[in-house]
Amino acid sequence: QVQLVESGGGLVQAGGSLRLSCAASGRTFSSYAMGWFRQSPGKEREFVAAIRWRSGNTYYADSVKGRFTISRDNAKNTVYLQMDSLKPEDTAVYYCAGTIGGLLVVITGYDYWGQGTQVTVSS
Repeated sequence: QVQLVESGGGLVQAGGSLRLSCAASGRTFSSYAMGWFRQSPGKEREFVAAIRWRSGNTYYADSVKGRFTISRDNAKNTVYLQMDSLKPEDTAVYYCAGTIGGLLVVITGYDYWGQGTQVTVSS
């Protein structure tokens, strides 16, 4: 069984920064990929970013490209999402997810999910 625990959410003004963390436990993640998704009230959960554990290859949604950076610390089994130049439209619950080989940009590609952390960006 895999457990994913997000942290780092909060309230920030537009233009500010936050760093989210996702700590994984329960199994080695050396062959997995990890992703971040977000969901705003009344909207579907959407892909934000993903990273492959071994290669470090990263993938981003167009809406966050150039502002968000996903990274990982293999030794700590932790994935990070550095969010800069935040906008009010980035307000959402952010979820960390893990996959053993599915498509990285869709919800159905992931096998494990965290409980989510709230990010609120004020204008």
